[in-house]
Amino acid sequence: MASLGLHRLRAPALGRCPPALCRPHSTQASGRRRGAQAFPALPGALLPIHTHVYEANSRNSARCRSRYMELLEKVKLGGGESAILRHTQRNKKLLVRERLKRLLDDDNFLELSPFAGLALPYGDVPSAGCLSGIGKICGIWCMLIANDATVKGGTAYPISVKKQLRAQEIAIQNRLPTVYLVDSGGAFLPLQAQLFPDKEHGGRTFYNEAIMSAMKIPQVRAAGSYYPITGAVVCGSCTAGGAYIPTMAEETIIVDRIGTIFLAGPPLVKAATGEDVSAEDLGGARLHSRVSGCVDHFAPNEADAYDCARMIISTLNFEPEPSEHPEYEEPVYDPEELAGLAPCDYQHSLDVKLILSRLLDGSKFLEFKADYGTTLVTGFASVEGNLLGVVASNGHLTHDAALKGSHFVQICNQRAIPLLFLQNTTSQDHLPPNVSKAEQLTNRLKAQACMMAAVACATVPKITLVVGGCHGGESFAMCGRSYEPNFLFLWPNARVGLVDPYRLSWSSQKDEGRTDETEFRTLLSRLKEESSAFYSSARLWDDGVILPQDTRHVLGKCLKIIRQQRYETRFQRSPVLRM
Repeated sequence: MASLGLHRLRAPALGRCPPALCRPHSTQASGRRRGAQAFPALPGALLPIHTHVYEANSRNSARCRSRYMELLEKVKLGGGESAILRHTQRNKKLLVRERLKRLLDDDNFLELSPFAGLALPYGDVPSAGCLSGIGKICGIWCMLIANDATVKGGTAYPISVKKQLRAQEIAIQNRLPTVYLVDSGGAFLPLQAQLFPDKEHGGRTFYNEAIMSAMKIPQVRAAGSYYPITGAVVCGSCTAGGAYIPTMAEETIIVDRIGTIFLAGPPLVKAATGEDVSAEDLGGARLHSRVSGCVDHFAPNEADAYDCARMIISTLNFEPEPSEHPEYEEPVYDPEELAGLAPCDYQHSLDVKLILSRLLDGSKFLEFKADYGTTLVTGFASVEGNLLGVVASNGHLTHDAALKGSHFVQICNQRAIPLLFLQNTTSQDHLPPNVSKAEQLTNRLKAQACMMAAVACATVPKITLVVGGCHGGESFAMCGRSYEPNFLFLWPNARVGLVDPYRLSWSSQKDEGRTDETEFRTLLSRLKEESSAFYSSARLWDDGVILPQDTRHVLGKCLKIIRQQRYETRFQRSPVLRM
């Protein structure tokens, strides 16, 4: 599959769990799926009047896809061909994606933020130097965080820390066991002020590890309880700050000859004390498994390490979701047509129901308040058999639309139904020309504030998809990043910014007192660049860019991940204290 949102990883022949440990259990969701199948069908046919907009959107989507594939190839190369050869031939290590193939059950891996770290002020750091994503181990959805040592030797840059913190946040929010594949040279010291001292810097990673260990989560449809394990496989260097990841994990595996853990490596020991010491003697696998006790399992090679990791996951006393696929209807209309519905002009997009008719099971949708506040579409539907509430932009978020959205979000929260937000918001209007218009805008703001409060306080899982523009305060009411959705994805055509740069004109700026047209053109060019989907994703303002035609499969996978755990948080008195 082309989309980075949903990768195909070939399953290895080794390391399968015993059938008794991966036995499926019954599900109670079938009744809800039957109800969803009875919803009325959406009209989704493209009319002749849509043709010119559809074709313009298709041409723009083709350009976006080309850029997407170009960046995808760059990400796949990691640190480049010479770094790959050094990693595999001289250091005798597996590449990070090969490690995931050996660890995961099957070929479905939801990779998160693959374009993070590209074209940053301090240079390119492909995939932020680490892979993060969600896959199944012994039938259980797990968060995977894996250093890519071909990128700067696995050194942590500020964007690397941010990516790992986001992965941990998703794991906490969705109650996912977390497995770290550690191969890191520690922090990139020239940028230490941007990744060490603050609350959301490197130390937060270790804080989160302790919190994740302390969180006690009720098991779904089974007796007993379940802890979201934090486990680590040391399959390379763990230097400086990187050493705390395996030593704070609940269970840790180290690979002989390639795994090391120390705060300072042999060169620094030599510089500080004049003593010559080998990496093995200073912090090798045998030392830490036999003498220090920093690790719990010794693996003679990487293959055995990933077998051991799978066996650890199988001890969670947690029955996975059923392996059989639930019955559901495919959309009546072709999801491939979503490329022609991805707006290139954010002021004149097609009806959002055309998009919904290509995403939802059977193109069926039970609309809520269909004739009220029509610039927001709300209602119930299912995606790959998973019931959800849909909140979709269909124009300006007016006073009536915001009140309707607030009402619907509260209903879904009351019924424990996950929410899907489809964003195509518009930037705020210019200053009101008269008192009447000012009063109208004030009333709209009050209604939007009501919806913002409802979205902020909703405890059900939330997924946000930016299909067009994400501008101004309306993006908050539609569950933008600051409102902590469980997942947030962008289409390649999407725009994220305070204002829509395509609405700004020199004539309007002159009216507001600007005098330098050259300065305005420079600002406009910068706003356009900084509002693009790829600029956003490089800075981890989202969880990845996905192609429109892959959206349904990505949403289906997210809903399955969300369904694995209840959303109740309890804490035991302390994390697991290792020593």
